[in-house]
Amino acid sequence: MIRAGIYGVSGYAGFEVFRLLRRHPMVRIVFSASESGAGSSLAQLFPVTEDFRVVGFAEAPLDQVDVVFLALPHGVSASVARQALAMGVRVIDLSADFRLKDPSSYARWYKEEHPAPDLLAEAVYGLTEWNRPAICSARLIANPGCYPTATLLALLPLAQAGAVGPGPIIVDAKSGVSGAGRKPSLNTHFVEVDENLSPYSIGRVHRHLPEIEQMLHAFNGSIGPLVFSPQLLPVARGILATIYVPLAPNWTEGMVRELLVETYRLEPFVKVLPSGTVATLRHSVGTNFCVLAVTGVPEAGMVILTVSIDNLIKGAAGQAVQNMNVMFGIPETAGLM
Repeated sequence: MIRAGIYGVSGYAGFEVFRLLRRHPMVRIVFSASESGAGSSLAQLFPVTEDFRVVGFAEAPLDQVDVVFLALPHGVSASVARQALAMGVRVIDLSADFRLKDPSSYARWYKEEHPAPDLLAEAVYGLTEWNRPAICSARLIANPGCYPTATLLALLPLAQAGAVGPGPIIVDAKSGVSGAGRKPSLNTHFVEVDENLSPYSIGRVHRHLPEIEQMLHAFNGSIGPLVFSPQLLPVARGILATIYVPLAPNWTEGMVRELLVETYRLEPFVKVLPSGTVATLRHSVGTNFCVLAVTGVPEAGMVILTVSIDNLIKGAAGQAVQNMNVMFGIPETAGLM
C-alpha cells in the first residue's frame, strides 16, 4: 500500500484528493492536514464524507508516508515541499509554486519572490500524457493548473506537428465557481454568480498564461501569441474551453482530428469526439476525462477546438492521483475509473 498524506484538505481540491484516495485500492491515507480545520473532523468540514480527523501541519507525521499532496496556496506549498523532500517523501504539489521554471517569471505573475528557487530545476511538470517518462522517477511534481490542463491537451499535438499557423491563438475558457477556491469573496458570492457570466483577467493578464506558453514553446517556440479570456460560469464545477487556432498551410479540419485521434489513441483519459460534435461540460464533469472536439472554419483558415474537463478532477485532484500512479508504477487508472 502507498501511504499518503494530504495538506490543505479543507479546500475543494484537497478534499477531492481525499475522496479519490479513499476509494483507491492501493493507497492508505495516513493523515489529512489543514491549518484552518485542525482539530475538527473532515465530516464537519464536508458533511458528505465520513469522519476523519484533521490535524495541523505541525502534527502531520511525515515520517510515516511515502507521498504527500499539497493542495495549498502559492507561496505556502514550497516550504512544506522542502520539508517533505528532506525526509525522503515524494511530493505532488497542486499549487503554482513549481510550475514556472523561471523564478523571475514567478515573481512577475505572483507578485512575490519565489520561495524555493533551488527546487525549480528538479520539479517535473505533471501533465501526465506529455511527461510520463519524467514523472516516473520524479521526487517533486508540479501539478498543472486547471485551465492549462484543458488548453495544453488540446494544443500540444498541433504545436508539436507544426499545424499552427501565424497569428494569435484565442482561448475562451469558462470555469465553474469551485475553480476560485473555497475562501469566500464577493465575486463568488451566490447572488453575484447566479444567472450571470463574468469574464475576468482577460487578454494577457491571467496567471495561467505563462504556464500555458511555457509548455507550448517547449514544443514550438514560434507559436502564439496566446490571448486568454477566462470566464466564471454559474455552475459548481467544470471547464469548457473554446480555442480558435489559425492553421498552417495545407492543414485541414480532418487532418487535425486525425492528429488528435492518433496522439491520444492509447490514452485512458483523453477522448476525441467524432466529426460534427462539440465537447460540453456533461462529457467530463465528475470524471478524470478530457474530451476534445474539432470544428473547421475553412473560410477563415482555422479550426475551433472545444475542450471539456472537470476542474477539480482532471484539472487538479484526479490528475494528481494519475501522476501518483505513474510515480509508483501502478496502473494509471487505479482509483480513477
